[in-house]
Amino acid sequence: MTTVTDALLAPLLAGDPAKPLITFYDDATGERIELSGATFGNWVAKTANLLRDECDVEAGTTVAVLLPAHWQAAAALCAIWSCGAEAVADPAGAEVALADAEHLEAAAGAGLVVGFSLDAFGQGLGDVLPRDAVDYATEVRVHGDHFDPLAPIPDHAPALVGADAGTVVATARARAAELGLGADDRVLSTAAWPLALTGGLVDGFLAVLAAGASLVHVRHPAGDQERRAGTEKVTRVLAA
Repeated sequence: MTTVTDALLAPLLAGDPAKPLITFYDDATGERIELSGATFGNWVAKTANLLRDECDVEAGTTVAVLLPAHWQAAAALCAIWSCGAEAVADPAGAEVALADAEHLEAAAGAGLVVGFSLDAFGQGLGDVLPRDAVDYATEVRVHGDHFDPLAPIPDHAPALVGADAGTVVATARARAAELGLGADDRVLSTAAWPLALTGGLVDGFLAVLAAGASLVHVRHPAGDQERRAGTEKVTRVLAA
């Protein structure tokens, strides 16, 4: 079976992996990080290896994602799909939950919690992390840059809140066409990424991948976004 990650990310890596894929800003912290397709692909592989080897994530596993729109959330989603698992919004009953510091308490309803500090310099959560939880920032770096599933992923396995991989990919491609996105586009977005087949996750991430375009995502936007769009050579601005 072709996973969401295989269908949307692999063509970008096979084309021009050095091309910027995600440029991430956090205006609350002053952070800016730019990831090429190759670098992003490495993070996806490392995260997939962590999820499989330390969290027992495999085809059919439900993984709750309680993360903001962030480049690490993008890598986590692609890693979930690389494993053939399903990304869900509700941690209650989920086998694993991925959560930032603000959502650790809510994530406790899952079987295992992976805490994300989202720190630009890779600092872990430290004492904030609950006992028996996995600290993403400190654990992910020891995992390999290449990921191979250990077993075939079944067709029609749920990938995103009940929708299978084929539906997610078709939705992303259709939305990219509706938005008129192409491989030469550089897309600026400040949208949130609720786990749904509509809205910011599709328009502000999946459709960008499907088009082979480049994303400039701004968290906690402040200041002159028009100036930023010029600096980053943005061709399209998506409404929040």
